[in-house]
Amino acid sequence: MKIAILSNGPGNYSTKRLKEVAKIRGHEVEVVRYRDCYASIEKNNPTVSYKGKDLGRFDVIIPRIASYMTKYGTAIVRQLEMQGIYTVSSSIAIARSRDKLRSMQLFSKAGVSMPKTVFSRNSADIDDLLEKLGGAPVIIKLARGTHGNGVVLADTKKAAKSVLQAFYLQNEDGTSILIQEFVKESAGVDIRAFIVGGRVVASMKRQSLDDDFRSNLHKGGEGTKVKLTDEERKMCVKAARAMGLNVAGVDFMRSERGPLILEVNASPGFGIEKVTGRDVATPIIEYIEQNAKRRPKKDKIGA
Repeated sequence: MKIAILSNGPGNYSTKRLKEVAKIRGHEVEVVRYRDCYASIEKNNPTVSYKGKDLGRFDVIIPRIASYMTKYGTAIVRQLEMQGIYTVSSSIAIARSRDKLRSMQLFSKAGVSMPKTVFSRNSADIDDLLEKLGGAPVIIKLARGTHGNGVVLADTKKAAKSVLQAFYLQNEDGTSILIQEFVKESAGVDIRAFIVGGRVVASMKRQSLDDDFRSNLHKGGEGTKVKLTDEERKMCVKAARAMGLNVAGVDFMRSERGPLILEVNASPGFGIEKVTGRDVATPIIEYIEQNAKRRPKKDKIGA
C-alpha cells in the first residue's frame, strides 16, 4: 500500500518508527508535513496537495497531528477522508479527544470512570463547586491544555477562587475551564496505556521526580514499565472507544475506587517503546493492513 504519515517532520521518533516498520513490511511510505499542505475545495472535487502533488494517490494516511495544529491538521485529514482515503484516526475523533470537556462528557455517557469534574463561568459559586468535589485541594485546568500546561493545583478555597478569576479573565468562554477533584493517593503519578485496535499493546507508569503533582514526561517525569489489571485494561479500551480512536494513548490514575481516566491522546508518542521495550509501531501497521481495504465504519458517537 501507499502510506502517507502526516507529521511535523521525518526527524520525529514516532514518525521514523512508523516509516521503518511500514517499509520493512513492503509498503511505500512518505512523510508529509501537513502544515505545508493546501486544500482545494470545489464541487465534487475535494483535493489536498503537498509540494505540488495531489495526495489522492495514497491508500492510507496516519495522522500525527500536534495539539497546537489541531484545527488545521484535522481540516486536512477531513479533506482526505472526503476523497475516500483510509485514515487510522478520523478527523472528528482527533478533534473531540483534544477538547477535555467534550471528552469528559462523552466518558460520562459511555460509563467511563474519571475524577469528579465540574465547569462553571461564575467564580462566585466556588463554595458550591468545591463542595461537589469534596473540598480543596482541587485541580484547575484549561480544556485545551497539553503536556501538563494550563493545569494548576489550588490548595485552598481562596487559592482556587484566585486562579479561577485569573483564568476567566483570559478565557471569556467559561466552558474552557475545568475544576477537578484532587486524588491524593495518585499525586504525581499516572499510567499511560497504548491502545491499538481495541487492545493494550504497552503500558507505563509515569512519576514526577520532585514535588510536582503532574507526571508528564515532558515535565521531567520518569517512566517505568507497569502491568495493568483486567479492570484497567477494560476501562482504557472503553475510553479509547468513547473517543472513536483506533490508536490512542489513554492516561489514567489508580485511586481507592479504581482506575480513573484522565484523558485520551489521539497522537501518542512512542517514547513508551524505550521505557517498556514493547514495539507499538508494528501493531499499528498490522492494524492498517487488516482494516484499510474494509469499508470505513460510520462514526456513531455523534458528538
